[in-house]
Amino acid sequence: MKKVISICGSDVDDNNLSQHALEVAEQVGRLIAHRGGVLVCGGLGGVMKAACRGAKEENGITVGILPNIKNEANEFIDIAIPTNIGNIRNYLVANAGDAVIAIGGRWGTLNEISFSMVSEKPLILIKGTGGCVDQIINGNLMQDIESHYYITNSAEEAVEKAYEL
Repeated sequence: MKKVISICGSDVDDNNLSQHALEVAEQVGRLIAHRGGVLVCGGLGGVMKAACRGAKEENGITVGILPNIKNEANEFIDIAIPTNIGNIRNYLVANAGDAVIAIGGRWGTLNEISFSMVSEKPLILIKGTGGCVDQIINGNLMQDIESHYYITNSAEEAVEKAYEL
């Protein structure tokens, strides 16, 4: 059975989304596909689109669990699952994968991170990608709560950890 890795991160409308985070996301997608995995994400732009683009460069399979309709899916999605449940679909994204990799992000990403933690799903945060991911790593969010996640410094480390777990 193929390994399924969920990717969560900023959409294209995040003014703080960096080129570095997009490059990391694309590399994560490429590495997942190279290892024969399936990439699951929210199916929209930004980090999600970059990760899917990378996966498609390696002829990988991409699944987008969309907040509303099929037409929203980025052009690199193979299987678009329209939910018409808005951001509630974050629960499905987080729980679809064998592991979750978070890159940058805002409230939706934080929501997916929370669902991963509550479900005790292996969670990997990529340091230096900004947003809520770096806020958690730097101890600015949830600092007094016992949490279990893995911090990596690169796309390579993150995918390796996802497969290891």
